Amino acid sequence: METKKEHCHCGAVEFEVDLANGLENLRRCNCSLCRRKGSIIASVPIESLRIIKGADMLTLYQWNTNTAKHYFCKVCGIYTHHQRRSNPTQFGFNVACIEGVDPFQFTDIAIGDGASQTLL
Repeated sequence: METKKEHCHCGAVEFEVDLANGLENLRRCNCSLCRRKGSIIASVPIESLRIIKGADMLTLYQWNTNTAKHYFCKVCGIYTHHQRRSNPTQFGFNVACIEGVDPFQFTDIAIGDGASQTLL
């Protein structure tokens, strides 16, 4: 088990993620929200992500079915994590928030089909 520290751009929000097998199942999502934010996402069980500073600095955004819960820093606007609609027992998190990780080092990122889950 490896624990990674993460934070938003301004540092108001800090969190940790426990990675059982390192960064795996990296992906982007093609839903209307994720297409616009462009983040590379990985997922962990809910109990494997802990906010250690700034929980009060997070803002929640929900849309469509209001199942997924997308969290952003109120100060700098960076997407940090979300509770997944397709698997509510997991948090997806922004890989670029991990200290020392360059998201441009990752190539051939899979695309998740969140667009097909959107209700009109």
